[in-house]
Amino acid sequence: MVVVFLLPIEDIFNHYIPMKAGTVILCFTILIIGFVIYFSFSTGNEDYFSSIKAERERKDDWFRSSPDSPFYNQKNSFHGLKYYAPDLKYKVTATLEPIKERKIATVYTNTGSVEHYLEYAYANFKLEGAQKLLILEVLEKGAKNGNLFLALTDKTSAKETYGSGRYLDIRKVRGESTIELDFNRLYNPYCAYSDNFSCPFPPKENNLTIPILAGEKQYKPN
Repeated sequence: MVVVFLLPIEDIFNHYIPMKAGTVILCFTILIIGFVIYFSFSTGNEDYFSSIKAERERKDDWFRSSPDSPFYNQKNSFHGLKYYAPDLKYKVTATLEPIKERKIATVYTNTGSVEHYLEYAYANFKLEGAQKLLILEVLEKGAKNGNLFLALTDKTSAKETYGSGRYLDIRKVRGESTIELDFNRLYNPYCAYSDNFSCPFPPKENNLTIPILAGEKQYKPN
């Protein structure tokens, strides 16, 4: 024997259908939000990669045409710099560790001269484990006074990248406890291209024991 329970039609509309409709609406809303987040993230990444590509193209153009370029007298032999492909893994946010008693740091250059900087802060970040870099502040008088200076070596140095280290431009933001380190923007000092330039070496604190597979590679004329 089959027993059939009949519900009043008003109960079906007041209870069953609203519940199903609410579930559908909730699922649809979550789906829409997911799509928005995904496409926003994807578009943001594409914009970032495009900006890196454009920066590198502008730098090549400048190196070919500017009288201040280390390649100005050899424009015909310059065929562009070499880079790692941009990788978001190497765009990190570092925590700034203040130095209570900041000292003057003496930094040697490839020509044997010395330059003096002021210790600014340590940048602590995670990349294949905990890492730390010393950020210096420029002391020399002029337009660069107060700018931050960051130079480093890593396991790619003297193999895939310039042996004496690479530089990274970073922006000082007073009062901030973090700083962005975008290693995709690591670049070679001018002494990587010509012996006519004097370039400071990275401080000993900045010899990383991991490979930074990002930024500019060692320059090799074709």
